[in-house]
Amino acid sequence: MADTRPLTFVCLASYFKGSAFLQAAKRLGCTVILIAKEAFAQEAWPRDSLDEVYFMPDLSRRPDILYAVSYLARSHVIDQVIALDDYDVETAAALRDHLRLPGMGESLARHFRDKLAMRLQARVGGVLVPEFTGVFNYDQLRAFLERVPPPWVLKPRSEASSMGIKKLNAAGELWPLLEALGDQQSFFVLEQFIPGDVFHVDGLADAGEMLFQQAHQYGQPPMSIYQQGGIFLTRALDRQSPQAQMLFSLNRQVQSALGMRRGATHTEFIRAHADSRLYFLETAARVGGANIAEAVQYATGIDLWAEWAGIEAAYLRGEPYALPEMRDGYAGVINCLARQEWPDLGAYDDREVVWRLKKKHHAGLIVASPDSARVEQLLKAYAERFAQDFLAVMPPLDKAPA
Repeated sequence: MADTRPLTFVCLASYFKGSAFLQAAKRLGCTVILIAKEAFAQEAWPRDSLDEVYFMPDLSRRPDILYAVSYLARSHVIDQVIALDDYDVETAAALRDHLRLPGMGESLARHFRDKLAMRLQARVGGVLVPEFTGVFNYDQLRAFLERVPPPWVLKPRSEASSMGIKKLNAAGELWPLLEALGDQQSFFVLEQFIPGDVFHVDGLADAGEMLFQQAHQYGQPPMSIYQQGGIFLTRALDRQSPQAQMLFSLNRQVQSALGMRRGATHTEFIRAHADSRLYFLETAARVGGANIAEAVQYATGIDLWAEWAGIEAAYLRGEPYALPEMRDGYAGVINCLARQEWPDLGAYDDREVVWRLKKKHHAGLIVASPDSARVEQLLKAYAERFAQDFLAVMPPLDKAPA
């Protein structure tokens, strides 16, 4: 007899994000259970789309999360566990393994969270990566420092964005850092620093194929913005340009090498100033942050969060998934920390401004146009104005706040 009950999704959120996924899953007829970090209990979660909602102090703490979700399984037939934030990818994978659910398990999830694992796997798949080494054996570290010219970067293997990254200009700078890290040092990777222009490709995968890809270029490398402050800017590339086509091809190679089967992806590459080649930096099994998803939607009509929900539901129901028809438009994001509690963006009134950020001590907006050059022109002009009107700078964090 066919199983006619609604699908049940348990969605994990260590940050306030993914509302569009939750709403889309509910529209698709799913039972939607949210488990979020209690620090975000007062955020505007789409409660009309939630059948149940629970808050926990720390979603990554085991065995607490295993006990909690297993308790829910006593009264719910759980069909899938979804990680709405990068920090939840490994936790969701552990829950899938524990409950024997389909999708990414713990070993595969490392390819999308562990910067050492993803570099090793990408290199095996023939993808160009910066020189790197795990922080394990000191003789191997010394050999790396002698072989690979500085500067280098010491990166946490499982932090998100640019948190905790240290740039080193001399070999002697490494050892005091490792001493301070103590038993935590093996959770880092040492990598050659490559100056260049940084790009990202945001996409959707199903059955191991990239169904949708949108290529963007950052105004400045995210690491520079995070560590030194400044204006965050990213814009969609002309998708017919050789640069975009090369990024699409390289991203397909990366996702195949790392084993992506189904879901949303956000992948970063750098075009080195020294040799103009594209190097893989990192990837994630999630929707990109910093309002990139909104920019993609304004440009193309594709809601990455909603289509991800559609892909998951179609797979579990044994149905084919079809990507909606997309627009051939372009968009870009600009934002920064602001001196003002509620910055006034009223003077940014070009008709291409389609969205404004509403967040304390942040200024941000999205511009969209059928013309990629117009988007680039506006963002360049706005970046100069944002620096004068709003920009504030704060010291970077080494890790996400508890």
